[in-house]
Parts: sequence; structure tokens; C-alpha cells
Amino acid sequence: MHHSESKRHVTNSITQMLDEQYACDVFSIKIMRSYLSKGVYKKFMETMRKGHKLDPSIANEIAQAMKQWAVDHGATHYAHWFQPLNGSTAEKHDAFLEPDAEGNLILEFTGKNLVQGEPDASSFPSGGLRATFEARGYTAWDPTSPAFIKRTPNSATLCIPTAFCSYTGEALDKKTPLLRSMCAVSRQASRVLACFGRPELEVVSNLGAEQEYFLVDKELYKNRPDLIMCGRTLFGNVPPKHQQMEDHYFGCIKDRVLEYMTAVDHALWRLGIPAKTRHNEVAPGQFEIAPNYEQLNVAVDHNMLIMEVLRKEAAKHGLVCLLHEKPFAGINGSGKHNNWSLSADGLGSIFNPGKNPHENAIFLTFLAAVIEAIDLHADLLRASISKYGNDHRLGANEAPPAIISIFLGEQLEEIIQQIKQGGATSSKASGTMNVGVDTLPDLPKDTSDRNRTSPFAFTGNKFEFRAVGSSQTCAWPMTVLNTIVAESLDRIASILEPVAGKPEFQKTLQKLLQDIIVKHDRVIFNGDGYNDAWIEEAERRGLPHIRTTTEALKVLDSAKTLALFTKYGVMNEAEIHARREVQEEIYVKEIAIEAKTAIDMIETLYLPAVTKQMKQLAETITAIKASGISAGLEAAVSTANKVGALYDQLPGLLDNLRASRTKTSEDIKTALEDARKVIDALEKATADNLWPVPNYDQLLFI
Repeated sequence: MHHSESKRHVTNSITQMLDEQYACDVFSIKIMRSYLSKGVYKKFMETMRKGHKLDPSIANEIAQAMKQWAVDHGATHYAHWFQPLNGSTAEKHDAFLEPDAEGNLILEFTGKNLVQGEPDASSFPSGGLRATFEARGYTAWDPTSPAFIKRTPNSATLCIPTAFCSYTGEALDKKTPLLRSMCAVSRQASRVLACFGRPELEVVSNLGAEQEYFLVDKELYKNRPDLIMCGRTLFGNVPPKHQQMEDHYFGCIKDRVLEYMTAVDHALWRLGIPAKTRHNEVAPGQFEIAPNYEQLNVAVDHNMLIMEVLRKEAAKHGLVCLLHEKPFAGINGSGKHNNWSLSADGLGSIFNPGKNPHENAIFLTFLAAVIEAIDLHADLLRASISKYGNDHRLGANEAPPAIISIFLGEQLEEIIQQIKQGGATSSKASGTMNVGVDTLPDLPKDTSDRNRTSPFAFTGNKFEFRAVGSSQTCAWPMTVLNTIVAESLDRIASILEPVAGKPEFQKTLQKLLQDIIVKHDRVIFNGDGYNDAWIEEAERRGLPHIRTTTEALKVLDSAKTLALFTKYGVMNEAEIHARREVQEEIYVKEIAIEAKTAIDMIETLYLPAVTKQMKQLAETITAIKASGISAGLEAAVSTANKVGALYDQLPGLLDNLRASRTKTSEDIKTALEDARKVIDALEKATADNLWPVPNYDQLLFI
């Protein structure tokens, strides 16, 4: 075979393999077309693509088609797959098998089975929405997110993405408010676009979620009770070399890790998840995966599956995937960068500046809405990313600070300042700008350098919310973001609608944008978010600096938050209160687990190890004295005194940890920090062969 023909053959084989593999375990549009009648397919596409209400009359045919496809692919069970308030996913498996009147087994799956399920709701966190004895809860099919098959070596289960609500109708999950927020922002965005003469456009919110994670060797992991129980190391010293050489970021991926990443990609592709990017991250042992952009609720579902696949594939490769925001103290933590935008067919991303006056005006109007929303609700946006693990990450080792601000870049900020001044002046690029009249100078996709220290950065045609924690679901932060932007768009639409199509529209728009910028440009910050000077500057600007989860969650009880969510039908008062209660409960429980784990590790691992060290030192000192040799005695005694002084502190530290468990979470955190200082000092003073757990050197580099 000729060399060029050989290459073409290989290329064709890879293309064919990927084509056959991609979304092969998804009840995709392509699959639906071959399993559904033309009429049902057309009606279902209106639901999937345009958000139209599902026609109940077609549910049975869809269910039969979905069952047949799943059985054809080896599935014996189905499950309504949902996302309860604990931030994970849940599923209850039911077999397709049903006995007939003669005792034979038949395969059955009806429209009712598809559309609604009834898992037990009593043991899920509800934040007071349900009492423990009130077990009834319902799952409701989300037809806009495709069903998929989850596999193990010996099983295949059809999973149907659903919402989860109580018997009385309140949302018991993360997805229901998300879907409501998508409707809210779409409705308000469409009103604004109609003011610009585009009433036909339907707006969709989109997301691309970058996922950071750590990998550690499974055998080493087994010997770290803190990693097993808490997801992070409660004790441990940063090794002499970690990320300061900047040699791991985008570095050559080790073969073992690359084999794992390849397996992850293939597993995700089978599920129709467009995994695109993989690379080494900043810290040793840290990595990132990023998919392509998708519709928001589908992207949220896919991110939950990405985290599950990362963990499952790691186990197959003798590894453990750590998704905690700060598994190792003193080095880079892990985030989940949420790249969010609004788009419409025929317009693309609304946050793309465009090339004509009409598009420029739309872009600047929506940009102003985001600026206003972030400034008005910085505290609520901060609450949306609140989690005990994220408290350890924010503001430390390359994570953005716990101050919500917007990065726009030099060129866009100059244009914003021109609007603030109320005049049409030249920008850095050639040309002039007057909203909706003259053309805004072309803005390249990258209008400026990136700012990794910003929690909320404009990146060309979207916003990157970098402050979300790596283990968190994207649903809650995106629910908040959609809702606060919907509020700003609502206000803008209400001002523009009376003058839409009239001569005074241009003047009204110009004045409106100027007013928004004058009131809210304090939230724009293009500088170094790691610099302590920014904290002082933010305080002068009046921006909230909320350091802890307990402080952040208070905003969920405010009248402003209640009015926001109820006005746009995203959540009622009980649902809002439930989310605060659940998050606080999880926060308290996580800290309590850490305290108990720390006590157990000190009692069963560190105390015995240091006792052996003291015994060896005492025997060494005795032997030196008995030998009559004075050399080495001073060093041995000095070492023994140093270890002994730390050893003497352990009983008191244990007493403090035990006592703190009956006090506040802050007391427990203080006791944990005090214990860590002593244990970490003992690690440095104790012989490696006696230290009972793998240290950071081993965990991060082996």
C-alpha cells in the first residue's frame, strides 16, 4: 500500500471509530429519527430544541422507542436520574421485566414510566420541605436533556435525566430551579431583543464547564484516612519542590496519566459528552478536562457525569481522583470554571460584540445588564459558590479572591468609560462609537490578556465564572447567575419597550447605559486580584468581602433575595430557606467529620509513631552514654527534646479537638488548625520509616 494511501486508511479508521463511538450510548436526535414516527419526531424536536411543552399524546411512543433502543443496547433496567440537594446524583433502578397473566416475562415501559417516577424522598436532605416520615417525592422527565445508558462490565441501565420535587410541589433538587431560571433569563432577554427589532429570536443560556482534579496512587490513598473520609489531607507538609518551578502546568503528560485520560475521553464520548481539552494543571498531580459548549441544563448534567467518570476510570487505573477544592494545603486548589453565555439562532453569542451598529448596541446593552446584576447581587453570587472546601481555596494559591468583581480587559473598559462620560469618542481601535449609530470598532475575540485572578471575567464572547469549586454542581451558581441577569434585563426592557421603534429610542438607550455604568462600574476590576491592595481597594469601593460559607449564606434570608427569586418564579420562600438549611447542615457535618477523623488519626497513627521515635531516641541516648563516647550525645538529646516537646502537646490537642465537637464550627476549625501545626512539625522531626502515612512528596509525585 502506498504511504499516502496508508495514512488515509488510518485516518479513515480513526474517523469511523470515533463516529461509531460518539454518543453510541445516548438516545440522541440521530437515534430518535430512526426509532420514532415522523410526526412524533417532529413534535418532540419542538420540545427539545425550542422548549415547547411536551405533548402528552406522544409520551407512550417515545417510551416504547426509548425502551427498544435501550434493550437493543443491552439494558435490562431504567432509572430516573436526578440531582438532590446534597449536590450529587441519585438513581433508583427498575427492571423493564413485567410478568404477564400466564407468568411469562414481558418487557414493558410506558409513557407514565418515562414521564414520572416516585423514589423515596424521606432520606434526602430537604431543608425542612419534607419531614422524615413524609416519603413521597416525584421525578419528572427533562425532555431537553437526552437519556443515556450507564454501563458496568455486567450491566447496562437506561438513565433518564429528571427533575425532583415533593408531594406538595416544592423543588427538592438542583435542576428544577435551574430550568426555571433558564426560562426566566430567556424570557427577559427576548424582550430586550424585541426592542431592537428582533422579536423572533429565542434566547438560550449556554455553559462550558472546565473541571480541575487531582490524581493520587490508589495504594497510597488507602493509607490516608483523611483523604478517604474528608477528601483532603488534614495534615501534611508542602514538599521542597511543588509548583514553584512552574514546570507541571501544560507539561508533558506522564504515560500512566495519559492512559487514564484517554479512557476518560472514550467513556465520555460514548455518553455524548464533547470532551475537548486535557492537560496538566498548575500543581503537581493536578489536571484539567474541558468539554465544548452546550445548552446549560445539558452541560450541567454532563458535568455531573464527567465527575463520575473521572472517579470510576481512576479506580480502573490504580488511581484515585480527588475533586475536593483543596486536597493539599499550600499549593493550588481545584476549581470548576463556568463559561456562561446567552445565544440566539441567527445572532450567535449575544456577548459577541459583532460588526454592525445593531449588534454593537445589543452587545453593550447585555454587557451593561451583566455589570449591573453582578454589582447588585455580588453577595448572592458569592453565596452560590459557598462550600467548606471552597473556603479553603478562595484567595489562596491562584484561586480568585472571595471578592466578586468583573474583568473586562483594557479595551472594553475604555469603551465602558466612554459610555459613562456620555459621549462618542474614539477607542483604541480606529473609528468612533455611538451606540446603535456608528460601528463599534472591531473587538478581536481576545480583546486583552487573560486575568486568572478574576472571579468573573469576560473572555471574548462569554463570561468565565472562575470561583466555582471543583466538587460543586454548576446548577446552583448558574441558577443564581441566570436569575440576577434576568432581573437586570427585565428593568432594561421595561425602560426600552415604550420607546422601541421610535425616534427617542437611541437617546433613551444611551442614557440608560450611562446610568447603569455610573452606578455599577465599581464592580469592574482589571488588576491583580491576589494583591492585598485589592482587598483594601474593594473595601473602599464598598464591594463585599465574604470569607466564609456561614457568613455568605446569610443573604439567602434577605428580603432582596426572596423578592428576586419569587418574582421570576425560580424559587419560593420555602425553597430558598431549604437551600440555606441544607448547605449549612452539610457545612457543619463536613467539619464534624474532619474533627473525628483528626482525633482517630492522632490516636491510632501519629501517637504510636512518635512513641516509637521517642523510644528509639531514648535507646540511642542510653547507648551513647553507656559507650563512654560523648560525640553525638548532644545532638541526640537535642532531637529527643524537640520531638518530646511536640509529643507532650498531643494529649492537650486531643482534648481540644474532643471539646470543640460540642461547640461551634469555628471552634472545630481552630482546633484542627492547632493540631495540624504540631503534627506537621512532628512529621519533619520523625524518621520517614516511622511516619505512619504517605507524605505530600509521595502523594503528589508518585
